[in-house]
Amino acid sequence: MLKIDYKFKDESLLRLAMTHSSYANEHHGTHLQCNERLEFLGDSVLGFVTAGYLFTHYPDLPEGDLTKLRAAVVCEGALDEIAHEIGIPEAIRLGHGEEMGGGRKRASILADATEALLGAIFMDGGIEPARAFVLRFIPHKVEVALAGGAFKDYKTMLQEIVQKNKQETLEYRLAGQSGPDHDKRFKMELLLNSNVFAEGIGKSKKEAEQMAAKKALENMGC
Repeated sequence: MLKIDYKFKDESLLRLAMTHSSYANEHHGTHLQCNERLEFLGDSVLGFVTAGYLFTHYPDLPEGDLTKLRAAVVCEGALDEIAHEIGIPEAIRLGHGEEMGGGRKRASILADATEALLGAIFMDGGIEPARAFVLRFIPHKVEVALAGGAFKDYKTMLQEIVQKNKQETLEYRLAGQSGPDHDKRFKMELLLNSNVFAEGIGKSKKEAEQMAAKKALENMGC
């Protein structure tokens, strides 16, 4: 029994999501379909919901970091972990050869089945139950990725340090911009107690602020 906190109205979608191509191929005489089309759909839903979550909860991360962070939390390894958490290894239907070859433990198969399951939830109930399913797991995956140091929100890190001393103030100020419209560069100044403490340059104001905050942390020895 899958632990998904969702009851399908059309349980054939759930069975389809748990049907690997190897199983469908062994039963080709019954015109049985596999989960690959649902996987395609689920991949898009996963990306959409994750992007929305990151955009809303990390407003100071520039586009490049958001893209990297999304890739980190919806990768095969992360989906494989989710698959084990909800019981997909026990539920997926595999062909005999794939079963004997250890398919129930293969990360690629389990990750694909997780996306297929999400696609099935979306087809059965729409975006809200699909979003609820994704958000059971993604916030924690994001925290792990950020804690790992690969994706640092320098502005938040600096703000947390500055807030320990309530007398100190922190602000960002546009110091200039250059380049053509399609390739602009922004220069932001970081002001600590109204004094310029660091500067940063980026393709957007938010990216430049992140770079200024990173430089400020370096200046502080952090």
